[in-house]
Amino acid sequence: MAGKPKLHYPKGRGRMESIRWLLAAAGVEFEEEFIETKEDLEKLLNDGSLLFQQVPMVEIDGMKLVQTRAILGYVAAKYNLYGKDLKERAWIDIYVEGTTELMGMMMFLAFQAADTKEKNIALMIERATTRYFPAYEKALKDHGHDYLVGNKLSWADIHLLEAILMVEEYKPDILSTFPLLQAFKGRTSNIPTIKKFLQPGSQRKPPSDEKFVAIVTKIFNT
Repeated sequence: MAGKPKLHYPKGRGRMESIRWLLAAAGVEFEEEFIETKEDLEKLLNDGSLLFQQVPMVEIDGMKLVQTRAILGYVAAKYNLYGKDLKERAWIDIYVEGTTELMGMMMFLAFQAADTKEKNIALMIERATTRYFPAYEKALKDHGHDYLVGNKLSWADIHLLEAILMVEEYKPDILSTFPLLQAFKGRTSNIPTIKKFLQPGSQRKPPSDEKFVAIVTKIFNT
C-alpha cells in the first residue's frame, strides 16, 4: 500500500496551500516535511529532488512532483475531481485559472511595504468585485447546479471556495451582492472533508504574517 503523500514547503500558505486544500477535499491524508532553514532547502537541491530548483514539491505515487499546476492537475485527476470528459476539464481549467489569478494578487501581500500593500489590497478587492466574482456568480446562474461544472464537486469548486475565504480575510462582506456565491460558500464549506479542513487544528495554514515572511526571506534570500 502506498504511503501518504509528503509535502515539502515552508510552514505557511504560499503555493502549497491550494495543494493542501485539494488533497484535504479529496479526503486524502498527507504528511508535511517543512522547509525551516536554508540547509533544509539545500538538502532537497543537492539530492536532486527539485527539477527546477523550486518548491513546492510533493512525493506521491513514487514520484517527486514539482510545479504547482502540474501537482494540482495530477491530484485532481487521481481523485476524480477533474471532470468526466475534455469539455468539463476545459471549463475546470478556465475557472481554476481565474481563481489562481485572484489568489495570486493576495499571495505576496505580506511581503510588501505598507503603502504598496494597501494599494494592492484595494486593487484586489476591486478586481474580485468587478471581474472575478461576477463571472462565477453568472456561471452558477447559467449552469443551474450546485457546482460550477457538471453537477459534481470538482477542483474548480474547491479552488473557488479557497479564493472566497482568502478575500473575506480582507473584506468580510465581499459576497454581499453575490447571493449565489453566498449559497455556494455555505454548501461547499459543509462538505464533510472540507468542513474538517476548515476546523481549528487542521493542516490548513493561517494568513502569512511577519514571522513567516522572515523565515521565507531567510531560506530563499529574497
